[in-house]
Amino acid sequence: HLQKKRRAATARRQHLKSAMLQLAATEIEREAAAKEVEKQNYLAEHCPPLSLPGSMQELQDLCKKLHAKIESVDEERYDTEVKLQKTVKELEDLSQKLFDLRGKFKRPPLRRVRMSADAMLRALLGSKHKVCMDLRANLKQVKKEDTEKEKDLRDVGDWRKNIEEKSGMEGRKKMFEAGE
Repeated sequence: HLQKKRRAATARRQHLKSAMLQLAATEIEREAAAKEVEKQNYLAEHCPPLSLPGSMQELQDLCKKLHAKIESVDEERYDTEVKLQKTVKELEDLSQKLFDLRGKFKRPPLRRVRMSADAMLRALLGSKHKVCMDLRANLKQVKKEDTEKEKDLRDVGDWRKNIEEKSGMEGRKKMFEAGE
């Protein structure tokens, strides 16, 4: 008995789905037909039917008319592009001014408050704070070691003295002997 009800409910659901799909398909067809009619009306209104004249002079006149229409449409397009660029530039300028105005308001100076980590936690958590934080206790001790480079740099000394020693024949002789 229960299975019959389930089958009936399933069949009913499938019937409803198919009915909805059929309605949607007919609605889509109606919309497509309406769009096609609207398109035809627009074309009939804005694009008169083309009649090609028989003589050469009439063809040239038709071409001149078409070129004049093309030029007027191009001029309109150019004008709208220029207007668009102008408004975009104005928008950028206004947003920059707005940004500048936001930055000019004086912000109150922040005061440095000396407070330990324990006091900060106590202020935030209230009386619940029991843990003591000593941040410096966790830091490592680091000893500075003298490296070979630092010793060499200290031993070099004054650079003028080195140049005076290497100048002239004596310096070149020392460099030659050191090279061997």
